[in-house]
Amino acid sequence: MKIEINARKREAQGTGASRRLRRTGNVPGIVYGGSKDAVTIELNHKELYQHLTNEKFHASILSLKLDGAAEDVLLRAFNMHPYKGHVQHIDFQRVSKDKKIHMKVPLHFVNAEVSPGVKEQGGIPNHVLNELDVICLPDDLPVFIQVDMGHLTIGHSVHVKELSLPKGVAAVLHRGENPVVATIIQPALITEEETTATEAVAAADVPTTAQAAPDKAADAAAGGDKDKAGAKGGKPAEKAADKKEKK
Repeated sequence: MKIEINARKREAQGTGASRRLRRTGNVPGIVYGGSKDAVTIELNHKELYQHLTNEKFHASILSLKLDGAAEDVLLRAFNMHPYKGHVQHIDFQRVSKDKKIHMKVPLHFVNAEVSPGVKEQGGIPNHVLNELDVICLPDDLPVFIQVDMGHLTIGHSVHVKELSLPKGVAAVLHRGENPVVATIIQPALITEEETTATEAVAAADVPTTAQAAPDKAADAAAGGDKDKAGAKGGKPAEKAADKKEKK
């Protein structure tokens, strides 16, 4: 069943008119393509925002109801306010059942947790792509494409050409291209020897009270020897120098 969107034709144009429209809780937009002229529209922000949280809304044929008439469209673009989280503008494109469309379809990853690479080797699933460019007729457009990772071991990958695509759907690839979709990677490991060496270095860099105590005792002993020497002989070095100068 198609997702339905309600819209109205927008008469006022320009930046100021769009700003005023947003203040009333609506979103300016446009619908274009097909054999008809482009039409500027407005939609309820609350309803639209709820649709945008649905993954299916981004990769499905939608039914746009405009002034009582419904037509099939695709979501092509939307702009969000940089920090308020409000939809600023949205674009829809009309589609014809007999003309192929180019869309980005989300990827759903399954069975990674039971793969040999994760279950037996302790690897980590790595999703290289999260969506795939496809071309197909509107009626053949899938909501998502499934990626089975159940057979992967560490270091092995699933490529685009290995995916099971629905009938009538083809991946958009350049000549000779076959990108990685997902893989199982080896987690970074710290060996016991490296940990022990790191702890030893850290302990040497920061002396404890027990390590520092002998140094203080040595300093105290050295200071005591100097005091004793001064008390017994006065300043023998200075006296010797004075005798030489008199001669």
